[in-house]
Amino acid sequence: MRDRSAPLTEADVASLDWEKMDGLLPALVQDRRTGQVLMLGYMNSEALAGTLGTGLATFYSRSKERLWQKGETSGNRLKVHGVFADCDDDSLLVLADPEGPTCHLGTQSCFGAEPTGPGWLSELSDIISERAALGDASSYTRKLLDEGPERIGKKIGEEGVEVALAGVGRDAKGCVEEVADLLYHVAVLMEARGFSWDDVVALLRARHAKASKDRTATS
Repeated sequence: MRDRSAPLTEADVASLDWEKMDGLLPALVQDRRTGQVLMLGYMNSEALAGTLGTGLATFYSRSKERLWQKGETSGNRLKVHGVFADCDDDSLLVLADPEGPTCHLGTQSCFGAEPTGPGWLSELSDIISERAALGDASSYTRKLLDEGPERIGKKIGEEGVEVALAGVGRDAKGCVEEVADLLYHVAVLMEARGFSWDDVVALLRARHAKASKDRTATS
């Protein structure tokens, strides 16, 4: 039986319920890092096989009646991290890294909504990377990066103390302000040291999985 927690492989294509919608399955595309819903397309078995084989999102155009690879004319491709089928095997979730705006109107998402919740931290890292590349001397981010990890580390220490003090003596709004300052400086350190929120989350998930396994083994 297929492991539903794992992404689909080319060997899984034939096992999906293609008959329910006359050979097409809806495919919802989600930004792998931010969780933002980017677009909805349709795939037939050939499009899904092409997506899994190339690592680039490929769909079936119902109007043109042919396969089309996202970004084939605009260059705004979707690099696929994994494709998952739902519990009924009749719809798909595509986790992808967008290369430019996904919508033909020039927006990041066809649905218009901006990333919300913790997923926006990936957007913050992108902003910091952009500031780093610009080299604007008036940019606080650029200044911190130029001063190096030691200075950034000191700022993180200062902000960490501010968070602790806010937790003791300030209200929720004050805590939010201090945590925001801390996370910003942590994101700058990530840029300086070359790692990402993905790396941090992967480690946290691995630790959680190990702890769960250990609890199961001792119960």
